Amino acid sequence: MVRNPERRAALLDGALAVLAEQGARGLTFRAVDAAAEVPVGTASNYFADRDDLLTQAGGHLYVRFAPDPQEAERAMAGASTAEDVAGLMRWVMARMSAERTAYLALLELRLEATRRPALRGTLTRRIRQDLDDNVRGHLEARLPGGRSEVVMLYLAMTGLVVEHLTLPGVLDGEGGPDALIGALVHRILPADADGDTDGDGSRGTAEGGGG
Repeated sequence: MVRNPERRAALLDGALAVLAEQGARGLTFRAVDAAAEVPVGTASNYFADRDDLLTQAGGHLYVRFAPDPQEAERAMAGASTAEDVAGLMRWVMARMSAERTAYLALLELRLEATRRPALRGTLTRRIRQDLDDNVRGHLEARLPGGRSEVVMLYLAMTGLVVEHLTLPGVLDGEGGPDALIGALVHRILPADADGDTDGDGSRGTAEGGGG
């Protein structure tokens, strides 16, 4: 059977919406059909079973997360200092906030991946590729720090995004996401990194050249 790629994408978007709104237990073909606004029975024509739907939804997440290439190029243009790194991370936070539904679906899929090997393999490969791409881009741009610092920033940012998009009240009184990003960049990047990374307009204590 010839399948319509646009309809398949709409079904996967519907699956992410169901995951975000109802959790993995609510993910049925009927629920996906309703979310995608297609006739009942459509999803069953595109996915072999629920495992297949979950695995393909995991792969589709990064279609949603991928920035427009020109937007990404503008964000990276001229970046060289620790404050530029903080700016890039704030840009990522804004994008994750705009894709909150997809990010909540990712959290549900991470939990499901602990029980489903195929899904675990898909998410592990895709997230690892994303991390390696971030490290390579950071090094090619000669931004401050190396692989270890990028991994630390990834881990810190992951925690911050989870709190901000699920339980933002946990961080009440700790400063907003922009200030927290500035603080964590200031503490993780090398002491000779240039720029204001405190997020409040003042220069950080780190002075000197980039990486």
